[in-house]
Amino acid sequence: MQSITIRRPDDWHLHLRDGAMLVGVIGDTSRNFARAIIMPNLVPPVVTTADAKAYRARIIEALPSGDRFEPLMTLYLTEHTSADDVEEGKKSGLITAVKLYPAGATTNSHSGVRDMEKAMPVLERMAKIGLPLCVHGEVTTPEVDIFDREAVFIETVLDPLRERLPELKVTMEHVTTADGIDYIKSSKANLAGSITTHHLIINRNAILVGGVRPHYYCLPVAKRETHRLALRVAAVSGDKRFFLGTDSAPHIDPLKECACGCAGIYSSINTMSCLAHVFEQEGALDKLEAFVSLNGPAWYGLSPNEERVTLVKRDVPVSYPTKIETGAGTVTVFDPMFPLHWDVERS
Repeated sequence: MQSITIRRPDDWHLHLRDGAMLVGVIGDTSRNFARAIIMPNLVPPVVTTADAKAYRARIIEALPSGDRFEPLMTLYLTEHTSADDVEEGKKSGLITAVKLYPAGATTNSHSGVRDMEKAMPVLERMAKIGLPLCVHGEVTTPEVDIFDREAVFIETVLDPLRERLPELKVTMEHVTTADGIDYIKSSKANLAGSITTHHLIINRNAILVGGVRPHYYCLPVAKRETHRLALRVAAVSGDKRFFLGTDSAPHIDPLKECACGCAGIYSSINTMSCLAHVFEQEGALDKLEAFVSLNGPAWYGLSPNEERVTLVKRDVPVSYPTKIETGAGTVTVFDPMFPLHWDVERS
């Protein structure tokens, strides 16, 4: 197959940051995706509907002229979040989901939840009104090994929460383990998972073999090869419970290449080429549209995009920049470590 035409894709987990960084990276998303769920872990975080409204306005203002893109806003769940404000945000059509960060789990998550009981009034209201909860599925207790945090989260936090509120719709974001895949597959209702581009391509060797390579460091951290292969099987299966969430997360190089580097991989610019390569490797190009364009909208109760895009396989590898320049500084682009021959055809 030398070309494939699919509905325009969406990104169901995206970091755009703010200010000069937002302006510098938004075009890479708006050229490739019609919609994206926008993460709320700014400094300060997007906690209220008013915060989300203001942030959405800044995103729209930063869009390159002529680009068609819809930011889908989320709220950052804290132990003091107002259930009434969350409900008003949903009723207004502004808020698509609420995000749970266990405190300290990842970038700018220190305002997250430490005591789930304190968040229960909001979660109960969300279950009642049908507003999805997006979770960063890792525990942060120091005695748990970083490579086990997702499995322990499922056992000690997520499963008890879902037993208590079975009607709560939950998205396990950036699933990284076979444990997570199996848990979603075993669920009969109200559970789905997003999978990143980079977790389909790298395992933990990419970070550690031959020297520490900070631009492959992300949270949740990449796991063993057996887990990467389980993610691939899920992504290419066509199962409606799995869909793309890039977790594309820009950090300037000085914050990555330092004694205590930030977690995050920037992939918005080349994700579609990477995914076409992966799905072709798996003999599943016919399932690419489901993963990037159909399953996510169905989960979030939205219609798929009517616009189509075509990916074409080139004889010569597609040239992507290794770094992009933003007003905030230089950002390194995800390197999949293989040549990319699939290109998004531009009209």
